[in-house]
Amino acid sequence: MAQDKAAILFIHGFLDGAAVWDPLLTALRERREDAVRIDLAGMGERGAEPGPFTLSRYAADVGRVVQSLRRPVVLVGQSMGAQVAELVAARNAAQVAGLVLLTPVPLAGTGLPDEALRPFRELGGQPAAQRDLRRRLTVHLDDAALEFLGAIGDRAAPVAVAALADAWNTGHLDGTQPSRYTGPVLVVRGEGDPFVSAEVVASAVAPRFTSPTIAVIGQAGHWPHVEQPRAVARTLEQFLLVVDPPRGPQVGTQGWTQAFSEKSANAFGEAFASDIVLEASVLARPIAGAEQVKAVMGEASRIYESLSFTNEATNGKRSYLEWSAVAFGGEQLWGITILTRNDDGKVVNAAIHHRPLHAALKFSAELGRRLQGRIDGSHFHSVA
Repeated sequence: MAQDKAAILFIHGFLDGAAVWDPLLTALRERREDAVRIDLAGMGERGAEPGPFTLSRYAADVGRVVQSLRRPVVLVGQSMGAQVAELVAARNAAQVAGLVLLTPVPLAGTGLPDEALRPFRELGGQPAAQRDLRRRLTVHLDDAALEFLGAIGDRAAPVAVAALADAWNTGHLDGTQPSRYTGPVLVVRGEGDPFVSAEVVASAVAPRFTSPTIAVIGQAGHWPHVEQPRAVARTLEQFLLVVDPPRGPQVGTQGWTQAFSEKSANAFGEAFASDIVLEASVLARPIAGAEQVKAVMGEASRIYESLSFTNEATNGKRSYLEWSAVAFGGEQLWGITILTRNDDGKVVNAAIHHRPLHAALKFSAELGRRLQGRIDGSHFHSVA
């Protein structure tokens, strides 16, 4: 691992193990060598270890791993692992550069009644029931992926499974107050996750942090790192560019995606050539020149409540970025951005295609309203 970069410590969830991160690590490109995966006691390679199986015990175990790394760390925790990650971040704040909560169970717990919790407590030693549960909590999981997850879960001892279900359901007292971790936070949920829904994130997770970034992974449920690993990798890489930026100038797609994360006009300017031309389905006609394009992109980035770059391809000097976003109180938008770069790697042309039409028109009108007096209003759709 490169010592001038943060390590990325992955903490798995209920019934899982370190191996569950394999699809995501395959999809990660530049930061794969910085990844550290661990098994929690009672699961994965440590399935035979005795308890106690509690959030506090796991936080202490993981905290020792963080301290042993002797470098900044970005914590990535999924489901119950998100509860553990938050506790570790609060207790090791000086070393934790960022916190990623993937389909997070609220730290305060879910508070399910006994009859609702019982099926989870009884999953240990029940391969068919475990696989059926995973199928019901996912959206895009083929038979091979289901078996991959199921085989990991089969290693958890029944006594551990029952205790673990109690642990995430009861939660931790720290979850009843604002988080003690005040660094950068990314919250990621699966669009179709019936367990950690948009309502759970909005009411029990996000409000506990000062200004978390919220991302939604399309066509994914409770295990988006297995269902859509490339989309999750891209979202994670965006976050890493902000909390642990690579050394040297940022050009091309990295500078573009980082600017969206920072929501800063000046951040966009670092990626632009002075003669850049912006074309978009939300513009009546192109906008030219770095200063004007910076102003437009800075305001556009702030309209989005969340934005994820889901796929990327490059052909010569042209890059294609597929994305999904949420704006206007939960309205979904999708699109493709085409970036053309010059020999210095600076963007000379950006073509942004939004859909659906009604959302694109609303976006254009809102952009015109925010830029009134700075950009000629004839560039934008008018609701009048």
